[in-house]
Amino acid sequence: MKFKKSNLLFLLAVCLFLGGCVSNKKFNASQQALQSARNDSAQLANQVSTLETSVAQLKTQIASLNSQVSDLAFKAGKYSTESANKSSELAKQQERLIQLQALMDQQKKAIEDIRKKMTDALVGFTSNELTVSIKNGKVYVSLQENLLFPSGSAKVNPKGVQALGKLAAVLNTNPDINVEIDGHTDSIPIRSSIYPDNWALSTARAVSIVRVLTKDYQVDPVRLVASGQSQYDPVDTNSTPEGRAQNRRTDIILSPKLDELYKLLGTPTS
Repeated sequence: MKFKKSNLLFLLAVCLFLGGCVSNKKFNASQQALQSARNDSAQLANQVSTLETSVAQLKTQIASLNSQVSDLAFKAGKYSTESANKSSELAKQQERLIQLQALMDQQKKAIEDIRKKMTDALVGFTSNELTVSIKNGKVYVSLQENLLFPSGSAKVNPKGVQALGKLAAVLNTNPDINVEIDGHTDSIPIRSSIYPDNWALSTARAVSIVRVLTKDYQVDPVRLVASGQSQYDPVDTNSTPEGRAQNRRTDIILSPKLDELYKLLGTPTS
């Protein structure tokens, strides 16, 4: 009976020991599971924080891109407006260029018409007396001294008056022609009590021609401009008699009125 009691106590102790071992294992297992859960939770929290940071960065980038898109759309609209304005301006300039070319062609034709009319009117005179040419977009009727004046004089001789009459007939039937009269001399200084120098002689000759055209042939004086160039616009050398003879001349410079051309260019006509 004593043996049985000791056995029973032993068995009870073993059961208690085994029960304690099982409880410790469960406890340790639960502790490990808890720690693992805590670790997972911390890891997830870190991931969430990282994702939130990424989301915030993406939102910032999206806002920046939206701003850039808005700026680009604004610039595109601005450039589109500017392009339309430039296209319109280009079209206007092209139209203006076409008009300008048409007027220049018209001017060129008018100049050629003037040259032909003057050539036909002055057909009876030789090339040693006068020439008709186009230069710098104008018609030049160059009358030599031997046709118009005695040497050193500004009084137009009879043959010169006759030539000016033929020229005036063309001018009176073509009121749209502007007239400049330029007197020229050679480089030899004049010795005269009437004309102190070549400036005075060249200017006096131009004025004499104006008087013949206006008083004898009724050319409108408003159309005429007279000037003297002295020796300073030669057409030939002054070192030979032939060259000096060419330089002693009076140029009657004819050009069509260019009011429409000046208007198109925005240039005052007076």
